[in-house]
Amino acid sequence: MNETKREKPALLIIDMVKDYFDETKNAPITRLAKPIIDPINRMGSMFRRKGWPVVFSTDAFQKDHFFFQSHMKPHAIAGTPGAEVIDALDRKPEDYWLPKPKMSAFFQTGLEIWLRQREITLCAVAGIATPFCVLTTVLDAVCHDFKAVFLEDCCMAGTRQTHEKTLDLYRRNLLYPLLRVMSSTELLAELT
Repeated sequence: MNETKREKPALLIIDMVKDYFDETKNAPITRLAKPIIDPINRMGSMFRRKGWPVVFSTDAFQKDHFFFQSHMKPHAIAGTPGAEVIDALDRKPEDYWLPKPKMSAFFQTGLEIWLRQREITLCAVAGIATPFCVLTTVLDAVCHDFKAVFLEDCCMAGTRQTHEKTLDLYRRNLLYPLLRVMSSTELLAELT
């Protein structure tokens, strides 16, 4: 039997929150991230049909968050509408919504334990932004002994060039096949 057919995957959807899709804020990522909504919805639908978990992990910052001492303006404040998952994403009651205090979905969230309880072996990671929260989640997945896949057509950065350059760093890497870059269709074909 092919090793990949025995994988038990989870789809981790990172930071697809209302503040990042608010066109009045003129964030460059807003326009670029809209095209990844449909592929993420397709992945979520397929994962649910297969009985694989779908996790929405979203920024939930405090007003005095350390990051806001940088060029980053306050956003995605815990408990505000801006920190909620965008309406365009198909989120079901059985999906797990996991607010996070930092970049990685694994940082102080209990995600590792939640995944282990479900015997997950592979984390397929989607969302924004590729060089920050998506990247740290992918790397932390591997650091917690899960295989990880960047879903290249389901994540985006503030510029297309930044997105591509980040992924290019990991297309060929020493951790292959534990860490890979794949399209959503490639991963689904491999898993099914």
